[in-house]
Amino acid sequence: MAVATAPGRGAVGIVRVSGARLDALILALCGRAVAPRRATYTPFLAADGQAIDQGLAIHFPAPQSYTGEDVLELQAHGGPVVLQLLLARCLEAAAEVDAATGMARLPRLRLAEPGEFTERAFLNDKIDLAQAEAVADLIEASTEAAARSASRSLAGAFSTEIDLLRQRVVNLRLLVEATLDFPEEEIDFLQQADARGQLAKITQSLSDVLDRARQGALLREGLQVVLAGQPNVGKSSLLNALAGAELAIVTPIPGTTRDKVSETIQIEGVPLHVIDTAGLRDIGVAGDDAADTVERIGIARSWDAIAQADAVLFLHDLTRRGELAYEQAEQAIAERLHAESLTRLIHVHNKADAAGATPPPAEGLAISAKTGQGLDALRHALLQRAGWHDSPDGVYLARKRHVQALQRCREHLAAAHSHADRDDTALDLFAEELRLAHDALATITGAFTSDDLLGEIFGRFCIGK
Repeated sequence: MAVATAPGRGAVGIVRVSGARLDALILALCGRAVAPRRATYTPFLAADGQAIDQGLAIHFPAPQSYTGEDVLELQAHGGPVVLQLLLARCLEAAAEVDAATGMARLPRLRLAEPGEFTERAFLNDKIDLAQAEAVADLIEASTEAAARSASRSLAGAFSTEIDLLRQRVVNLRLLVEATLDFPEEEIDFLQQADARGQLAKITQSLSDVLDRARQGALLREGLQVVLAGQPNVGKSSLLNALAGAELAIVTPIPGTTRDKVSETIQIEGVPLHVIDTAGLRDIGVAGDDAADTVERIGIARSWDAIAQADAVLFLHDLTRRGELAYEQAEQAIAERLHAESLTRLIHVHNKADAAGATPPPAEGLAISAKTGQGLDALRHALLQRAGWHDSPDGVYLARKRHVQALQRCREHLAAAHSHADRDDTALDLFAEELRLAHDALATITGAFTSDDLLGEIFGRFCIGK
């Protein structure tokens, strides 16, 4: 049992109980039986018969309930004290001796662990593991696109795709396993059963599912974007322009930004976690009286953020092109950036509005954070770098573990294809790769999984869900 609504005060708060044979508990709490799956307005009674509160009681008998067990929901006023009184009363009533049986009503009733209601729904085959994860993803969705995709996954769209793939792999496995029982047939198997053709079709379908899963993972996780460059190139101005708000202090004084400033924005529904960092420059070494210790720490954190970023926007100041000191500092930063994040780097040439006739370099994008010039092109470039594109079949929200499982499956299918291309007469290697591909798919929906994985997944849920 647990409070199933968010902490704090609200108009309504819900206490949820899941278990077996809740009739006696319902009678103790409500003073009467309640009709299944119908909201019954009733007082919620303390041990002395006084009303703790009045609200709606709904009884969902097993197996037609969220968890697959008997479920009781008490909808009371949403004050923290009221809900705690109801929790305490449920535990008290469960431990009381029932006059009809001479035994405690529910001797094992206890407070729920995080995600335990949804875990029971999974264990009782009400939902599969991908759908269970979609419950948490729907609650945590930070954009409308993410919420819609999570809802699609919760409805079973992702699971259906995975099950279809699994079935096709199973069908091919059955053919292989049957052939292994008749060694004299092995040589002709690949041709007669069109194993290569079946494998190619499965691989293509897997690629389509993997592409949509990657899109879903991007919707869920978002993209870490770091703004990097020398002081006063316009990093803070660009953050403010992308966010549409004055989040970072902008001044002409070098080193204004001393620590990371971050904001999450949306581009076509994709969350981007944009981080403005301290300007990169050489401010001396430790022990140098002229060095600013705080800024030095900020610059170190900037490099740490760059190392962890999915994309790095390297900002340049078009108005300072040709200045010797500026160009030397640019070269030093560029060398380190290229060494650490070549594939994640986007060159952005800022202050195009003030550059006059100075042409921007061919590499990168010319923008003005002040006027908004070029920002749409920058947004598009960020989506391209993230690998985002519209999917005609829709996107379902996925997690990194789903993408990794699909990638493992693809690797095993590729290995199976390699055996087929070599016309291996030993089909046991072909069969083993198909088995491993099948197991990888099974981990997504929970048909094959470990208790450790379940603990990790449901441990991140909120209590009451």
